[in-house]
Amino acid sequence: MEVEQVLHMNGGVGKLSYASNSSIQRTVISLVKPILEASVTEVYCSMLPDCLKIADLGCAAGPNTLLVLSEIIDIIGETCQRLEQPPPSLHAFINDLPGNDFNTVFKSLPSFHKKLEEEKGGMFRQCFIAGAPG
Repeated sequence: MEVEQVLHMNGGVGKLSYASNSSIQRTVISLVKPILEASVTEVYCSMLPDCLKIADLGCAAGPNTLLVLSEIIDIIGETCQRLEQPPPSLHAFINDLPGNDFNTVFKSLPSFHKKLEEEKGGMFRQCFIAGAPG
């Protein structure tokens, strides 16, 4: 049996799906937030890029993928305001095993962009997200 078949996540949003059973991962994401803040701030401040590219390799299928991206966007937004810099355009690339359910992530993108617009206004109008299995 191939690794991809053994390690895949249950797709969708049902009772047994990864999306419905990833609260431990969400807790870990919260615990490492200070490390994420320090790392993202350091990288951004060292370059002040017009375009920031983010790769989430092994993103799985569920809300935690966009949670991490939201955290990064918040950090960049706060840093831009503090430094009085215009925000960069953001290109996020998500990747996981071919058997994982990217459709769950893609279906949540309209609400993700709507929330981004509501919370950040026009600050991050250029936020592009692409996903690829493999």
